[in-house]
Amino acid sequence: MRKLTLLCVLALAACDAPAPTSGRAPGQATAAAPSKPPATPTSAKIAQFKSVVAAVEPVAERECNARTSNINCDFRIVVDDRPGQPANAFQTVDKQGRPILAFNLALIAEVRNRDELAFVMGHEAAHHIAGHLDRQRSNAMTGAILLGGLAAITGAGQSTVQSATDIGAGLGARTYSKDYELEADALGTVITRRAGYNPVRGAEFFTQIADPGDRFLGTHPPNAQRIETVRRVDAGL
Repeated sequence: MRKLTLLCVLALAACDAPAPTSGRAPGQATAAAPSKPPATPTSAKIAQFKSVVAAVEPVAERECNARTSNINCDFRIVVDDRPGQPANAFQTVDKQGRPILAFNLALIAEVRNRDELAFVMGHEAAHHIAGHLDRQRSNAMTGAILLGGLAAITGAGQSTVQSATDIGAGLGARTYSKDYELEADALGTVITRRAGYNPVRGAEFFTQIADPGDRFLGTHPPNAQRIETVRRVDAGL
């Protein structure tokens, strides 16, 4: 009976808790999947990207150094030029622990102004400054141990234990993901404003992407809550 109950729980969890993508921050600024091939950035869009990088990168590094210790604050901002990708930006680290902020061609082409681009850049930098990637991994490990251990205690077979471990990792990674997104929005607001851009106007980027609502086990908070966070933090500045 205990094994049957566990399997029912695993089946329900599996519908909404895939394992997290390795090497990416809990928040990815992903626009809704386009119905046509992603646009290619024009020379003006590329120039805009370079200009925003030049303004935001030193501010992000300064905030990182002021707020943290013992982490690498030497941001490297790159273009992900893989073709056919929906608009996206993400934060990761290289093998030496250097923070990487990646923006693909579709996102560079689709942002409507420098403020939106600067806000997305500040948001992704904030994920690194706040240590969200490491915290997400820790949460995933805890979830994997707990759910995998529970499966093992009930006498489940190896394949069930492995499935439980994978699902636990996915659930654990999502535990605080909405909080992480709001934290990154708040600090991203500070970075954007101090880099000389308007974060409230930049947060209008959220009107371009699908609203996740307040879905149980969702990874992102409602867009309205994110915009309100930006407005509140900016007003305090």
